[in-house]
Amino acid sequence: MVAFNRVILAGNLVRDPEIRYLPSGLSVTSFAIAVNSRYRQNNELKEEVSYFDIVVFGKLGETCAEYLSKGRAVLVEGRLRQRRWESEGTKRSKIEVVAGGVQFLGGGPRSGAAAEGDQGGQPADAQEDDIPF
Repeated sequence: MVAFNRVILAGNLVRDPEIRYLPSGLSVTSFAIAVNSRYRQNNELKEEVSYFDIVVFGKLGETCAEYLSKGRAVLVEGRLRQRRWESEGTKRSKIEVVAGGVQFLGGGPRSGAAAEGDQGGQPADAQEDDIPF
């Protein structure tokens, strides 16, 4: 059986991150981003907005909660997860992105800062000229 689950999104936070802690002490940070898409329909340029819920665990999530705020641009890399539950006899489900990496984009006090789960991000001495494209 073949399985592949990877997503990369770039968008803006629609609300400030919320952090909570599991009974085990592990932190869980959640926020939502808006991603704009443009397409042509009958020679007219249309734009649509999609909203995605993001969940970030541990130290990476704590960093997001500390430095991100509503309106901030981010690039999120992770996997899709579907949660299922029952509420008042009705079965419910939700698909969200579990982030493995979050890159802070645009302005702000830590402009261009990158945070990645156990991957360390780009070395401080790396230059844009080092990128082969």
